[in-house]
Amino acid sequence: MARSVSKRSIIAEFVSELVSTVLTSSLDACDNSRLSTYKRHRFHSSISYAVWIYYRFNLSFRDIEDLLAEKGISVSYEAIRLWCIKFGPSYARKLKQRHRGFGDTFYLDEVFIKINGIQHYLWRAVDQDGEVVDVFVQSRRNGAAAKQFFKRLLRNHGGEPRTIVTDKLASYKVAQRELMPTAHHNTAKYANNWAEQSHESTRFRERGMRRLKSPNQAQLFLTNHAAVSNLFNLGRHLTTASHYRRSRTAAFETWRAVVS
Repeated sequence: MARSVSKRSIIAEFVSELVSTVLTSSLDACDNSRLSTYKRHRFHSSISYAVWIYYRFNLSFRDIEDLLAEKGISVSYEAIRLWCIKFGPSYARKLKQRHRGFGDTFYLDEVFIKINGIQHYLWRAVDQDGEVVDVFVQSRRNGAAAKQFFKRLLRNHGGEPRTIVTDKLASYKVAQRELMPTAHHNTAKYANNWAEQSHESTRFRERGMRRLKSPNQAQLFLTNHAAVSNLFNLGRHLTTASHYRRSRTAAFETWRAVVS
């Protein structure tokens, strides 16, 4: 009996040590990940909060500086700008990895934007739920430009959708025939209003930013903005208040996991 008790004690002690080792390793991995993300930076929570505000709302860096100052956090608007440039892509990449996937209908559209006084085109694809599938800044909107955009969609999102909806721009037809031949192509009038409306937030932010400075800056901002918008695109007007609050809580939990 004593031998049996002793054996159980040894096993229990071994299991306890094993669990402790696993938990310690997990915590160390989390700490190492955080140290890697925020290397040479303090105030991690302030950084993630500032980046979230910038991409979630139509506020300038100076506006965010004031919001942080009200919380007792003294930081310059230039530091906030650098935080958004440095950490925005990392957060967006992690959000993309956690994304549940897009629908099978893509609405495509293109609008012109001024970048440092020169006309460019912003290509955008959204799915039937209004989530941004991809954005792509180019200097043209011909067949070659459309093909580049379609290749991005295929490469980044695992194959062609069941349906694509566009206006009657001939460039779309050229790209669809070559790169998405099995997708149904809908060009009916007003059919792609969903994509056209999705550009409104970009126009709003463009005015707030007083003109985009370069194609790279525009691409970086729009990609990061899309990732954050998708996370908090909860369809508030399409659901009950209680369901919306649960969805919002889940979105914040995802955000905290991404920035930790």
